[in-house]
Amino acid sequence: MEIQSTPRSSMKELTPVNVQHFLHQDKPVWNAIAFLYTIGSYIGGIALVLQSNGWLNAVGVLFLMHSLIISAYLTHELMHGTIFDSMKWNAIAGNIMLWLNGGCYARFQDLTKLHIDHHIARVDFCQFDLAAFLNALPAFIRLPLLALEWMYIPALAFLPRFQAISAPFRIHGRKYERTRVLLTLITRVALFITLGLVSLKALLLYFLAYIGMITVLRFVDAFQHTYEVFPIGTSLPKRDRAHEQTNTFSNLVSQRYWWLNLLLLNFGYHNAHHALMKCPWHRLHELDRELYSGNEVHYITLPQLLRNYHRFRVQRIFSGQGTVIDEQGNPNLETFYGGIEVSFLVLPS
Repeated sequence: MEIQSTPRSSMKELTPVNVQHFLHQDKPVWNAIAFLYTIGSYIGGIALVLQSNGWLNAVGVLFLMHSLIISAYLTHELMHGTIFDSMKWNAIAGNIMLWLNGGCYARFQDLTKLHIDHHIARVDFCQFDLAAFLNALPAFIRLPLLALEWMYIPALAFLPRFQAISAPFRIHGRKYERTRVLLTLITRVALFITLGLVSLKALLLYFLAYIGMITVLRFVDAFQHTYEVFPIGTSLPKRDRAHEQTNTFSNLVSQRYWWLNLLLLNFGYHNAHHALMKCPWHRLHELDRELYSGNEVHYITLPQLLRNYHRFRVQRIFSGQGTVIDEQGNPNLETFYGGIEVSFLVLPS
């Protein structure tokens, strides 16, 4: 079986690659290291934020934040079944990772189905019209929320998360989830209260680390697609592979030093991931090198994206994702606003 990169303007024709080479080169040690690092950094981070030393607290926040980030991207890998041969074990590990990063209020199976549908249909899904919701709010509520976003505090990220928690109590078709969600909520609240009783400072630092995770995931998610957004269950247009690649972008930490992308578990190799979604994270840099020349328009540098994230941090809420490629096939970042609140950790409701 072979797969070939999708040609587009300013993209040269590339030789096909052997799919089996990338699907059947298991590296269990790499996966084990990723899991051990995630769990170890999470536990170690909590231990460090409990210390009295401010420098240790700062290191603890960084480790805790990074463990939450990697747990999210490991969840993504588990959704694609790239870690274990059995989806049963992928689901078990996925639920553990979801418990760490706070996505545990939705079932792993439901999140997986929605994410795979994103790959198959080549669209994004959202039930919640954030712009309409904000415009309907009284100004004394709306303006402080927008001010927080202007100050890089992702206040709006909690709205879909609160909706996800309350969905089984609002949506009749999901009432069977009420017991599980309620028990999950009670358990997590009890654990956070316990942490706060031991050290209020540690609880606040944990929240800071969680905010950091949301910000990083949000930044990465914002600039990976210019897909159309549809409510779940609506009729979808048919989109081909060319459309998928044209509306997908690779936001790498570094294009030159591939190993720096391991900081985000190679999630930035997004065109390669969409070209072969079963390729495991530790082979994506090789697949990317095989599929593309490195000069394609879908590569957008980190400084460019940071600039756009800053410029459009409020505007993107109301303007949509924007466009990137002009009629001549050249990138135009002046209109690449980026998406907001499209996450594989939250089930739209």
